Amino acid sequence: MAGHSLPLRALAARVLLAVENGQSLSQCLPSALNQLSPEQRPQLQALCYGSCRWFHRLEGELNSRLKKPLRKPDRVIHHLMLVALFQLRFSEQATYAVLNETVEACKALDKPHLTGLVNGVLRRAEREGAPEPANDSSAFSHPVWMVEKLRHNWPDDWQAILEANNQQAPMTLRVNARRFRRDEYLNLLKEAGIEAQATRFAPHGIQLQQPVPVDQLPWFADGAVSVQDEAAQLCTTLLDLQPGQRVLDACAAPGGKTCAILESEPALSEVVAIDESAERLPRIDENLERLDLTATLKQADAANTEQWWDGAYFDRILLDVPCSATGVIRRHPDIKLLRRESDIVPLANTQLGLLKAMWDILAPGGRLVYATCSVFVQENHRIIERFLKQQEQARLVGIDADWGRDMAAGRQLLPDPNSHDGFFYAVLEKPEA
Repeated sequence: MAGHSLPLRALAARVLLAVENGQSLSQCLPSALNQLSPEQRPQLQALCYGSCRWFHRLEGELNSRLKKPLRKPDRVIHHLMLVALFQLRFSEQATYAVLNETVEACKALDKPHLTGLVNGVLRRAEREGAPEPANDSSAFSHPVWMVEKLRHNWPDDWQAILEANNQQAPMTLRVNARRFRRDEYLNLLKEAGIEAQATRFAPHGIQLQQPVPVDQLPWFADGAVSVQDEAAQLCTTLLDLQPGQRVLDACAAPGGKTCAILESEPALSEVVAIDESAERLPRIDENLERLDLTATLKQADAANTEQWWDGAYFDRILLDVPCSATGVIRRHPDIKLLRRESDIVPLANTQLGLLKAMWDILAPGGRLVYATCSVFVQENHRIIERFLKQQEQARLVGIDADWGRDMAAGRQLLPDPNSHDGFFYAVLEKPEA
């Protein structure tokens, strides 16, 4: 993203164009943020996240207002108008400011010949108000295939899932049990003037009334708490961790669950954390260091065990597999633009392959927890059913819990607007030799 003097909306348009071309917000947003003063950064972030969140609705409206699509070299101006429409429909920004500044941004993007079009489309949009959405994809602001798949997987819940995906997720903390009891930390937050409450299901979880920068959290730099969704925190309640165990976190970055494991049972013999991504491994390290915890980190494809495994079996394995991430769309609205229906079958095959590989290195009498942040059954209980057909020794352990829904195999949490993300868990045990 060249050019250091681009206005805010022009930068937002470029970020959206990059997302449309396959980059995630976490890949393309940082360089855009670096071109702005610290005061302006939150505004750019809000514009980019909001425009992705409502992309399919805004796109429906914009396409209905354009006589013909813009040429490919002018595509950035299509995104500039989407950003402006997002502000007209979903922000408190004064209309005249949106119109004037969007026209200026059009010039800044070297497209002065399109200022008349931009001005005309936005003035009409402002005059006529938001149109009735033409279909479910526009109404719920999700791609058509995703709406259809959710309707098929969750005939009674699909609309609630789509609506939850469009909310902003709450900020949830995991209290480091080695440092504080949850009630103690709630008192510290109260003293700091931060409103919060205990989570319903996760024993060390706290949900904030309003998000705050982490440096405002008491003792954050000293490892008192970590930011982690309530659903993700539940992994430690299922692992049944005991002193002396050797534990594997198989797809570990950014390390939230690795740290949760170490916090909840201080007397483990070893925790091994593996991730394929060289870029993401340092994140695990940073988290471990802040929390004053130790784990063995390895960069490897977990499924390719001959590459990295030392031959010593694991008593516990957490397998949080790569997935469609359809349970965390409210935190990552760019998933709606990045994910394709054609991704799901290859993901499911990867998931099953990982499960088979991990089973082979699980100790007799050991326990494996399978997890995804997906709401598609194809990646969740269907994978467990497929695995159980192939691996007759494996014993499915029923999850006795007051959260989520009991599926044919495992439990499914659907995204809850007021608390946790969408998540799936299943527990498998290997019989004693």
